[in-house]
Amino acid sequence: MEEIALYLDEAKESMAKALKHLEQELMKIRAGKAVPAMLDGIQVEYYGTMSSLQNVSSITATDARTLTIKPYEKSMIPVIEKAIRDANLGFNPQNNGEIVIVSIPPMTEERRKALVKQAKSEGENGKVRIRTIRKEINDELKKMLKDGAPEDSIKDAEQKVQAITDDFISQIDQLLARKESEIMTI
Repeated sequence: MEEIALYLDEAKESMAKALKHLEQELMKIRAGKAVPAMLDGIQVEYYGTMSSLQNVSSITATDARTLTIKPYEKSMIPVIEKAIRDANLGFNPQNNGEIVIVSIPPMTEERRKALVKQAKSEGENGKVRIRTIRKEINDELKKMLKDGAPEDSIKDAEQKVQAITDDFISQIDQLLARKESEIMTI
């Protein structure tokens, strides 16, 4: 019985991590207004090693359409500009010798629809992760049944795993609905 409870806790924990990962992926999808998270994942070469943009500069949103990147070293300005251009995010960074300025262009209807499609794709990946976790936990429960665990306890645990799965799938749907609304709002 204690072992079953551990599997249920493991399921919740794993699914929570999958949901958190999805939230982080959705934050990277821009929704019209400037957010420093838009530049997450951009890597720059810093003294021969690749570092994240956040490690070599401070990034702030000065207004709804502008990101300001202040490198810790001025020599990083051209490297940062190139990395942002190469990231293919549709941004054209400028600099004034001190900071890098990224103006966020207004999104077209076509671009908004493409971003919604991308968000839904990320959401589907999140659901697949949740279902994979459910399958792995159920497989472990079936092994326990073969090893002599009471059938009632296993059936009970499988129902609880399904309820946990349904809850996380519902949370993903809510997250996607909010993101779609955020993207489509002009």
